[in-house]
Amino acid sequence: MRITVTRTGGFGGLTRRATLDTAGRPDAAEVAALADRALREGLSEAPLGVPDGFHYELDVEDGSARSSHFADPKLTEAQAELVRKVLKEGA
Repeated sequence: MRITVTRTGGFGGLTRRATLDTAGRPDAAEVAALADRALREGLSEAPLGVPDGFHYELDVEDGSARSSHFADPKLTEAQAELVRKVLKEGA
């Protein structure tokens, strides 16, 4: 499974993107379950956020391509955890 998070907006308006491949990871099943929850809890289109807040696009490839959108300050626990993990550990 390849998980890509694209974060846009914020005070500086910069875009940050990272991709995490779960193949070969000992926590692959856990990360996949987290990605599935984050996808289900997101929206099909980019929501309105708050001024200078971040907007996120989540793309998951696991045989099919799925995507979801969410924005600060209304990230669910699964979305926030997945964003942290992918932006920290992804390339």
